Amino acid sequence: MWIRKGLLPVAIMLLLFAAVSSQASIDAYQFDDPEKEALYKKLIKELRCTVCQNQDIGDSNAELAKDLRRKTYEMISKGEDEEFVLDFMSQRYGDFVLYRPRLQTNTLLLWIGPFIILIIAVFVLLRFIRRPADEVSFTEADKAQAEQLLEREE
Repeated sequence: MWIRKGLLPVAIMLLLFAAVSSQASIDAYQFDDPEKEALYKKLIKELRCTVCQNQDIGDSNAELAKDLRRKTYEMISKGEDEEFVLDFMSQRYGDFVLYRPRLQTNTLLLWIGPFIILIIAVFVLLRFIRRPADEVSFTEADKAQAEQLLEREE
């Protein structure tokens, strides 16, 4: 076995150290109101980490995400509402920071694009399915080749 009796305590200590160090990066903010805490939790799931790009700031350990969580906490503690925080973050970091960008002229294609693609796909599929069989025409040479192939299989 690759773990000897002398190495087992060292391996356990390393695993415990890794577990403790990973827990140290979690922010612990105290709220005086449960509604503010719920709003904070909601917002850190709706704001994207611009460094990680596919993580929200609540799950990211990037320094920028920590700063965004701190700024979100400060604004909520001051009594700012959800709209204010989202506006502040999108003005400072662009609409990319929002997982659900607002419906604006510059994001219109983002919102209606999937529906346009779906409509086109359904149209093409229906056209392909309803295509009459007589549209497919075979030449005499094609028919002769098919008959030869069928005769070989017999």
